[in-house]
Amino acid sequence: MKVHPQQLVSGCLITKDVMGQTLTPLIPKHTVVEPIHLQVLNKFRVYEVEVANKLVNGESFEAEKKIDQPDKEQQDDPISFYEHYVEVVKQTKAMFEGFDYRSKIDIQKIRQLIYPLVEQGENKLDVLLKLYHYNDPNNYFYYHIVSMPVIATFLAKKLGYSEKDRLNIALAAFLSDIGMLKDQEGLYLLDRSLTHAEYEQVRKHPIESYRMIEDLPVHKDVKISVLQHHERLDGSGYPMGVQNDKIHPFASIIAISDMFHAMTSERIYRQKQSPYKVVEEMTKDYIDKLDMKVLNQIVNTIVNFSNGTQVKLSNNDYGTIVFTDEKHPTRPYVRLSKNKEIINLIDERDLYIDEVL
Repeated sequence: MKVHPQQLVSGCLITKDVMGQTLTPLIPKHTVVEPIHLQVLNKFRVYEVEVANKLVNGESFEAEKKIDQPDKEQQDDPISFYEHYVEVVKQTKAMFEGFDYRSKIDIQKIRQLIYPLVEQGENKLDVLLKLYHYNDPNNYFYYHIVSMPVIATFLAKKLGYSEKDRLNIALAAFLSDIGMLKDQEGLYLLDRSLTHAEYEQVRKHPIESYRMIEDLPVHKDVKISVLQHHERLDGSGYPMGVQNDKIHPFASIIAISDMFHAMTSERIYRQKQSPYKVVEEMTKDYIDKLDMKVLNQIVNTIVNFSNGTQVKLSNNDYGTIVFTDEKHPTRPYVRLSKNKEIINLIDERDLYIDEVL
């Protein structure tokens, strides 16, 4: 949808790079509009931008000026997945708002909600680089619930799991955090970091999630994975501290999906981090805690999609990835936009990719 900047509202999603008299986009596609972006568009006298038909919170966006027949470039953009995604988030929030200990889980409704989305998402090669952009910090909990099955099934397909297994993984990922809904204090909705006591309370949610589905008609692999999705290979996880092959492989996939989305997503009290930085931290700090076969799938996906990708560095320079050393996949060679200099991030340890554009 093409609109004038004056028709934009906070929460719109830019679907095509907004260019000006610059080497890099004024506003890159997949940016969620905030007031500062409206100021930029006005300052640079931009008269037309392309946006999604839905806001980031899932509500429909309507403007006076519409383009009935989108051009081919717009059709090729994976915006249909975005619109599907935010609609599922919207319905998930509606399903769980007001949920209490007397409420029952409607498994059939959940299947109908997420299965079409994950089947679409598992074929999106760039989903790991874009999903974290589709987030509303004020409703992070619901975005997280929906994002985990998308990431988990994407990784499961890369790992060769059957369609049946992938759908069970998706269901387990979606259900893994619902135990938090039993927390009458709403700790999962707080807009700040948790205290130690609050964190200890939240750590009980895998058990609560398991209890909520224990008697429901779902596969035992789903139930075990829900219970174990915060366990770690070295026994440092929770709630039971099981180790190594005692952890269900589905749970290992969900654990990494959970961590990856949480670390890349913006929260009210914390800025989002780029997938590059997150993967670097995960491979460095959790090598004895996470299943490296699963984690390597994230690394390989990002690397395989990297050459030619425009990035923003942590010092606010922009550039393009030109080469990646397989031994250091999170630290590629980048050609800077400002002077065409090629830098090797392996040698620039204080510099990292901050944003994938």
